[in-house]
Amino acid sequence: MVFEGSSAAISHTGKVRSNNQDSGYSGANLFVVADGMGGHAGGDVASSIAIHRIEGLDHAYESTDDAQAELQAAATTAAADLVRASKDRPELAGLGTTLSAIIMVDDYAVIGHIGDSRIYLFRDDELTQISADHTFVQRLVDSGRITPEEARYHPRRSVLMRVLSDMDIDPELDMFVMPTHPGDRWLICSDGLSGVVDELHIAKAMRLGLAPGRTSDILLKQALDGGAPDNVTMVLVDVGGAHPLSSGTPTVVGSAANPQGVIVPAARSTLTGWLHPVRQAANEPTHFEPAADYLEELIEEDRRRSRRRRIGWITALVAALALLVGAGFIAYNWTQTRYFVGADDDSVVIFRGVQQSIGPFTLSTEIEDTQILLADLPPYQRSAVERTINARSLSDAEAIVNRLRANADEVTGETPTPTPTPTPSGVPTP
Repeated sequence: MVFEGSSAAISHTGKVRSNNQDSGYSGANLFVVADGMGGHAGGDVASSIAIHRIEGLDHAYESTDDAQAELQAAATTAAADLVRASKDRPELAGLGTTLSAIIMVDDYAVIGHIGDSRIYLFRDDELTQISADHTFVQRLVDSGRITPEEARYHPRRSVLMRVLSDMDIDPELDMFVMPTHPGDRWLICSDGLSGVVDELHIAKAMRLGLAPGRTSDILLKQALDGGAPDNVTMVLVDVGGAHPLSSGTPTVVGSAANPQGVIVPAARSTLTGWLHPVRQAANEPTHFEPAADYLEELIEEDRRRSRRRRIGWITALVAALALLVGAGFIAYNWTQTRYFVGADDDSVVIFRGVQQSIGPFTLSTEIEDTQILLADLPPYQRSAVERTINARSLSDAEAIVNRLRANADEVTGETPTPTPTPTPSGVPTP
């Protein structure tokens, strides 16, 4: 059955790169994006070869199993084509491409994916990433070693772990089937879009409900406004929805739109290279598939970085604790130079330290119980002692105690007993 819906495909070189290594295809039942890699010319050739091999699958299918089998077979054949191209043209050795494809079969979407181009589904006002990035940093995210936000700016974010290339004649695609609903919007895009425009803004453009072509223009403008350091390619597919149209006329965009067998040179600046270092850098590959030993080196480098990060945090924590302990020790020593007069049970006591406490720890110690009973003090002095009386030094505290003792003696009426005068001997007592 021919797919009922509407679609649009668009591709742009971007603001930095001098040639377009992306390719896209939008047809009756098939929708594909390929992001080439392998340098100035290799990426162009790789994505173009993949699209021209896959576009033969754009027809109706009896079942989703048939569509999956043909998609996997076409990807394997495309890999063989890349091997043959690199043998015929040794300068293209190492070329490869990502491949993200959707084949619509009745009410189902047959999905095949390899690389870091992405497939999104916008359904019920929510945007969901359907494909998984086959990148080095995604493995770090999956293992919990970095966050998705850190992955967006990781220096190794362009290292692909799986890709359609001349290095593997039996590529392993992620293959699965998902049901589609009327109103679904499917977005297939290269990382030139997803690496610049975040999912929040992609969803915002989707919610406008505009036709696929108009929505694609909005997303492309956002990528260009964000600098567009890479090629930007997307295929947007609506299932039924507000703009129903029987898709049928295929649209090919990007490098695959160039005539086969014709090498299209990249645009070059008319000024000397040293005046345009950015333009020269744009000709470098955006992706590459490393050898196994290189990946081991990257993993070991990441482990070293992780260890250094942990050591740094531990060192900072130890330094902070040492500083805190040192400050606490100095503060405690200062408190032990202070004195105050207070109450302990029923008597007046001289304390060293301050009245405050830190949790269960008190910052004062008893150094002398004066044996002056609180009950013997006048009411106003008893209250002052219970609230504590600060002293500047130990001698000052002792002077306060002497005054309190004198007042206590007055309250109790205790005065010194006079010594009796002795009577002379021999004198009769009257």
